[in-house]
Amino acid sequence: MDFSEEDLSRIIEMAWEDRTPFEAIKQQFGLGEPQLIGLMRRSLKPSSFKSWRKRVSARKTKHQKLRPIEVSRGYCPTQYKQR
Repeated sequence: MDFSEEDLSRIIEMAWEDRTPFEAIKQQFGLGEPQLIGLMRRSLKPSSFKSWRKRVSARKTKHQKLRPIEVSRGYCPTQYKQR
């Protein structure tokens, strides 16, 4: 798939966010987890990709079915601060 620079930036941002599940990225951009991993591998430096994989592999919030019941939204209240 070809994405605009803006969409690619948003996909990478969503992938890095702890509370944004892979399912939300699939719903919005049509990328399943394997496709997202490939996109991240191509888009990030190798060290950044390894850091991202380590981070998301340890997060239950990245998979909708594994989320604790109290995690009901896609972002933390302090994530989008007023400027």
